[in-house]
Parts: sequence; C-alpha cells; structure tokens
Amino acid sequence: MSGVPRRTAVWVVALAAVAGTGWLAKLPSVSASERARVASSFSFRRLELPVAAKPVQSVRQVEPQLRHIAAWISSVGAAVSLSDLDGDGRSNDVCLVDPRSDRVTVAPAPGTGRRSAPFTLDAAPLRYDRRTMAPMGCLPGDFDEDGRLDLLVYYWGRTPVLFLRRGATLGPHAFLRRELVPGRQRWYTDTITSADVDGDGHYDLIVGNYFPDGARLLDPRATHDPAMQLQDSMSLARNGGVDRILLWRSPGRFVDVPHVFSNHVAKGWTLAAGAADLDGDLRPELYFANDFGPDRLLHNTSTPGRVRLQVDQGTRSWSTPKSKVLGHDSFKGMGIDFGDLNGDGRLDFFVSNITSPYALEESNFAFIGHGPAAELAHGQAPFVDRSEPLGLSRSGWGWDAKLGDFNGDGVPEIVQARGFMRGTVNRWPQLHELAMTNDTLLRHPSAWPNFRPGDDLDGHQDVAFFARASSGRYVDVAHAVGVSASSVTRGIATADVNGDGRLDFAVAGQWGPSYLFLNHGPRHPFFGVRLLLPPGGAHAPSLVFGGLRGGLRARPAIGAEVTVEESGRRYVAQVDGGNGHASVRGNELLFPAAAHDQRVALAWRDGFGIVRRHTFVLSRGWHTIVLAQGPHA
Repeated sequence: MSGVPRRTAVWVVALAAVAGTGWLAKLPSVSASERARVASSFSFRRLELPVAAKPVQSVRQVEPQLRHIAAWISSVGAAVSLSDLDGDGRSNDVCLVDPRSDRVTVAPAPGTGRRSAPFTLDAAPLRYDRRTMAPMGCLPGDFDEDGRLDLLVYYWGRTPVLFLRRGATLGPHAFLRRELVPGRQRWYTDTITSADVDGDGHYDLIVGNYFPDGARLLDPRATHDPAMQLQDSMSLARNGGVDRILLWRSPGRFVDVPHVFSNHVAKGWTLAAGAADLDGDLRPELYFANDFGPDRLLHNTSTPGRVRLQVDQGTRSWSTPKSKVLGHDSFKGMGIDFGDLNGDGRLDFFVSNITSPYALEESNFAFIGHGPAAELAHGQAPFVDRSEPLGLSRSGWGWDAKLGDFNGDGVPEIVQARGFMRGTVNRWPQLHELAMTNDTLLRHPSAWPNFRPGDDLDGHQDVAFFARASSGRYVDVAHAVGVSASSVTRGIATADVNGDGRLDFAVAGQWGPSYLFLNHGPRHPFFGVRLLLPPGGAHAPSLVFGGLRGGLRARPAIGAEVTVEESGRRYVAQVDGGNGHASVRGNELLFPAAAHDQRVALAWRDGFGIVRRHTFVLSRGWHTIVLAQGPHA
C-alpha cells in the first residue's frame, strides 16, 4: 500500500468490511409500479375459520410470581393445520387451536362444503385440568399406520395426547385417546414435527419444548415452584424445556430416546422445528429454531433404532457478523420452513426472527445453499444467509412462515405471521431495558418489568406476504393482494383446499379470529401429486396411479421427494410432516406445468426402510400415487 497513508488504509479496509455485510451495499429498490405488477399475480378472499367453543378469555391465568407478565406468558397458543381427515382426497379439514377458549376445533375448511359440523377435541377421559393446562398445536398424521389420519395434540402443562381415528364419520367420538408417553410429566411444548429420523420406514416425532419441564406455569395456586425459571440469557439461554426424539415402535406407540441431544442442544427455548433431507440420503436433517439463543442444524446419520445426530455450523468469513452464521446466532428463532429460494434446484430455508425497526432489530434468515452438501457429514453447514440482498431480512416481529408457489410460476412466495402483544401502552422501552439485564437476574420473574393486558409490543403488525420482483428482491404485497388478519398471528398452514391447483393458506390469530385465505388469483397450468404409502406392513409391488386400488387406505409418504426438470429449470419439493411453529401444511405437492407431459423423478423410503427411486411422466392436473414398498417391490 505504498503511497496510501496508514490511517486511510485502515478506514478503507473497515468500510470494505462493512460494505461486505450488506449494510452499505447498494441494493436495487422496488418501485411502486413494480410492486403493483408483482401484486397483480395474486388475489385472496378471506373467510373466518369456525370455532366450536365460544371465546371466554383474553389472557391466561398464570402462577402468582408471573402475574405481572401474564400478557407475555399468554402470547402463544394459536395454531392451525390443514389435512385430509375425511379421506376425500383434499387437504380441506381444519384443526384449529384457539387460545380465546383454549379448545381444539376440528371442522371443514370454509368454502369447501359442510361435510361435518365443527366439533371440539378434548383429552377426556384422560387426565386434563383446564386450570393448569392449555393446548398449543395439532399435528395430523397416520400414527398407527392404518391408512386413516389421526391427530396429535400437544399442550402446556402436560404431555401430548394421541387422538387415533376409529369411527367412520368425523366427530368427537371418532377418536381413541391415548397418552403419547407414560407418566404425569409437565411439558411445555410449542412445536412437534414428524419425520422418519432413523430410516426404518416409520415416521418419528421431533418435539420442541419451551419452558422448563415440571414447572407449574399455568397454575394460579402454585405458591412454590422451584422448577419455574425464565430464560437465563437473551442470547445464549440453555435452561428451557428438553427437546426430544420419540421413535416409532409399533402402531400408535412411540418411545422417548434418552440423552439424544447434548445439554447445549436439548435445553434451548424451542419455538419451531423443521425436518428435511439436505444431502440426498433420504434421512432428514433437523433444525431447531430457538428463542434467546443459537438455532441448531443437525446432520442425520441414524440407522434403524439408533439415532445419531451431529451439530453442523456455518463458517464465518471476515465480512460476516457472527449472528448471521448458522448455529452462532443470538436471535429469537420463531419459525422455519424449507424451499428453493434461488432457483438452483436445492432446498434452502427461511427462519423468522424479531426484526422490528428501532426495537430488537435482528434479522430474518434466508439460508441459501453454498457449497457441496457433502460438507454436512463433516460438521460444516454449507449455507449462507442472503436475507438482505433478497429483501427478506426485516419484516417485524416474525412467527411461523411458510413457503409456497401461489401464482404457479415456480418461484416460492413467503407468508409470515407477525406481531406479539396488542394493546395501547408501548412497552418497548421496558423490553429494551430487559434485553440489557444481567443474565444472572434474567431468569428470575421478579426482575422483569410489567407486561400486562393493555400493553403493546408490535401489536399492530399484520400478516406479511413476500413475492419476488424482477430484480430478484422480495417485496411485501400483503395488503395489495387481500391478505390481512387485523390482529397478531402465530401459525400458517398451506394447502390447495378446493383442488383448483391454486395454493390457499390459513392463519391462526392470537387473541383474535383465525382465517382461511382462498386463492382467487389468475389460473395457471399445474400438476400436483399426493404421495402415499400403504398401511403399515402392507406390500405394494408397484406404483398405483389415479386412486387407491381396491379401496386400500394409505398414509402420507412423509419425506418423499419429487424433482422436475423443465425448460432448463429444476424444481424440488419434499412431503412435509409438520415443519414450523405449531402449524401444519397439507401433504400434497404442487408444480407449474408445461404444455406437454413432464418427466418426474421420485425418491422415497418405503415402510420397510428401503430407499426407492423411480422416474415417470405426468400430465397436468392432480395425481394420487401409492408408492411401492416391500422387499420384492
């Protein structure tokens, strides 16, 4: 650097470093005309989701030492799933958790016909105390592998309950109640997703717990509760509830795998979990989105009956802030979903965080594949955050987010729930002070300021709907396309509920109504697949197209992957078993269709744990495929 003063050289290097992070980089803006053009591809009609129990509360009862932060404690619990409970071939049945009544409603999606009356799903005759327990989420799945969808409801204050389908007609008496795990433990579960973790052909359960196990959080009579602690750090908390893997053992029976995670992984404050195969071996990698500390990506090398998960972390460059490196963040992970965000035919993933201006302005993550997937086997996570250049870094107080192609162009949009506490008194100054509190005090409720009903923290943020502009940046066009819940929201579920090839979505409101948004945008050519497996133990020597042969019932092929090559582009998608925060999309997969039949590559692990691959040609429209399985398939 001859001829350049040393002080000047230092400033040049410093500015280059900052510019490399994207803070000073000149990024293309999205004009008003371009925003209008993007929005013209979408249109939604809002329909309120039915509830079978009327609202009776706007805040929860909590143990006495938490009463001054009751609004904070009461900020989660709204969840929604879309699935095919009645077996009509469409994901048009809703399971809604509504905190206004702390009840679970099962009902047909509005606008899809009145096939059954809405009803509540209660745990009785199993042990259930409404004063100390509350439902948090509802996961559909064929847990006993009889070819009919069951429901798994999870709670604060107790362990989850299996509702196994037995009756021919949907209703409260059509389910057998069964404890998921034995004993009378108190869990505080905020998310469960399903995936075949150990590769034995049966899907297992990944459980994300939040408050410490055994606490008496919702018990107003709890005068002494040594288990109750709040987080012991705003950025490195490791005293939350224990995350768990429950392996399938027999129809409707699961076993908790002890000590499957280290304490650094097991006791994060988990709000969302995801599972997707990122290296092509049809064993799902796991992602835990943790509040108050680092998220965790776990590479999967499990074998049947033996779970082996390795923590993978990103690599930090000189221009990357630490919290933008996968596995090193100090942010507040609230949601996780997978999709191809940059069109390279590989799965990327989006993570919601708190990104409110002049508040806890962190960053959402858009982790894009960068480097060979084989690096996962060596503890390296080949993903780099590109949320800033993609226009996805800031959106508000984010919660669940789902990726989906809502206009049939092969590019995923992102729907994100937002907002925290709705009121009239701004409590951000107090939260700022709390965020700077010494970690030794933070775990004690007495050190916290008041967060009571009427207080506000980003309470007037609405649902976000991000679509990609011609520049490659995403832009929020929610209000322009008819997406508004007019309240804070938590869970997002997507599905084509009416079978017209256009993706719809449902939003769960926290202390407000929940809604279905029917897609009324321009029609587009599509093909869709419903991938199914025969019931447990059944053999299917060949693929079955166009329906279920001989009245055979079947179960969703969780984790199966579809790849489509068309006009130089490669589309990839996997059947989702419940990724995200407390909400679940339908199991079907949608793709844009060309004018001709398309070659489709399918990969799946059958019910005997055997990896299978097949290539075939599909025409436009919906296709139901029962996948081959068995030693001689």
